[in-house]
Amino acid sequence: MTYVQLDYLDIALASLLLLINGGLSMRLRLGLERTLLVSALRMAVQLTLIGLVLTQLFAWVSPWATGAAALVMVLFAGREIAARQHHKLQGWWAHGLGSGSMVLAGSMVTLLALTTQIRPDPWYDPRYALPLFGMIMGNSMTGVALGLDRLLAATVRERAAIEARLALGHNRWQAMETVMRDAMRAGLMPIVNAMAASGVVSLPGMMTGQILAGVPPTEAVKYQLLIMFLIAGAVGLGVMVAVLGGVLRLTDERHRLRLDRLRDKEPGG
Repeated sequence: MTYVQLDYLDIALASLLLLINGGLSMRLRLGLERTLLVSALRMAVQLTLIGLVLTQLFAWVSPWATGAAALVMVLFAGREIAARQHHKLQGWWAHGLGSGSMVLAGSMVTLLALTTQIRPDPWYDPRYALPLFGMIMGNSMTGVALGLDRLLAATVRERAAIEARLALGHNRWQAMETVMRDAMRAGLMPIVNAMAASGVVSLPGMMTGQILAGVPPTEAVKYQLLIMFLIAGAVGLGVMVAVLGGVLRLTDERHRLRLDRLRDKEPGG
């Protein structure tokens, strides 16, 4: 198996494309040039550091080290979910609901894949566990963030309609059925679009990477199908748990709407 080895000059040449984007932003007064620069530098630093960390983890093959790395990934993903919410739940719910639903879905699906399909020896080998967990968590994070954001925003917007249904005798699930469905659709839409476009509009990242590394295209397709099915399953489960948990938090056992459990929007947020 052969692959094209890149040097830092190749990376620097590709990064010049960002200078073009920055120049266009300045010319069109989009105000994104600073954001582009910071994001690119942050990405470069983060990926370089994770490359060094993974090299050490692959050498250790320790379940504790693998678990610790997975926990760090979960904590950062939970922070990103909370940061993307226009309206936020008060207290630990702001981070806990998104992180908890992500961990539940991501862990179950990752363990299923490691123990039944991929079967590395040992099953917690970080060379397999962490990249797989990262792909599943990254997509689950996007779905959960979109689902929760749509649920919280729609509940605030539709407050009068929801309270009218509750006053007419509907329970919390019936009163919030419409916003629940919209939230779940929003959370699932990215993975649905990704599956629909795979192979026709785009070649997915994992498949492309394997082909560039010399894997036969037919084998790369098998792995990509496996990954897409795993991701779709995790996203669906994570979005469902997050949205249902959000509904429970936004209402109480007496079927009353509890928008007082939402944090006031921060100025400029």
